[in-house]
Amino acid sequence: MIHYLLGLFLALELYAGTHIVLLGDPHIPGKDIAHKEEVLETLNQWETVDMVVALGDVCSKTGSKEEYALVKSYFSKLKKPLFVITGNHDFIYDDMLGDNEKLRHASLEEQNEKLRRFRETFHLETLYYSLQKENYLLIFLSADDASHLAQISQKQLEWFEATLLEHKNMPTIVFFHAPLDNTLETYNRWANTPNFIAQPKTQLHHIIRHNPQLFLWVSGHTHTSPKEPSFASTINRYEQVTNIHNSDMNKETIWSNSLFLEESLVRIQTYNHRTKEWQKELERTIAIPKF
Repeated sequence: MIHYLLGLFLALELYAGTHIVLLGDPHIPGKDIAHKEEVLETLNQWETVDMVVALGDVCSKTGSKEEYALVKSYFSKLKKPLFVITGNHDFIYDDMLGDNEKLRHASLEEQNEKLRRFRETFHLETLYYSLQKENYLLIFLSADDASHLAQISQKQLEWFEATLLEHKNMPTIVFFHAPLDNTLETYNRWANTPNFIAQPKTQLHHIIRHNPQLFLWVSGHTHTSPKEPSFASTINRYEQVTNIHNSDMNKETIWSNSLFLEESLVRIQTYNHRTKEWQKELERTIAIPKF
């Protein structure tokens, strides 16, 4: 109880500007749903929270009707504004697993149906959207092309580029399921491989280089925990953009990052939901770009 109250006090103390809580890969129901529900209870008690962002893979495996029903029930317990984007487990896979319980790609028709189910579950008109918060532009991109595990369709890329062009003078933060290329050390056999970075990487690189107002990219997908040294390090830099990595919610310890949008900078804080403590050694500040 003491740790909980201390965590609540620190959340209030740290607040400045807009407070965004990031939930990486919820994977509902997944492992230890009770612990995941405790996370929502904690966020509900943080008076400073303006919005919560779920960074894709809200579903545990295949995005079946049953999983989406559980996802809807789970997030109904959250009393803060929720913003969501898709991940590969939300639409790519067939409900029927292959040999040895192996995931296999669904048909294009079924994938589109699961993307529709995602929109319906969260009452979204589109899978990708933007909003202005204080002096910042927030852009939410969704994986919607199964060519890779985290690929953005051409139609969405065109919207992304046009949205950036319309807001050239606004510091911009992008939320997407996967990180930018080589913003982690290659600490396992998946990191920095084509299916575990944002795609199409060549076009994204072009867009990023030509939009200096874009300075933060927030991702999940790799399940990178704060225990991994490159969770928060100089390698997170991609051109002018800093990639903020987020762990998943299936680990024994659940961490969440918080973004505090201040007038001239963004403050990043990491919270340990098992010990009810802020990880002060991971605190970072990123100045808004001058362009």
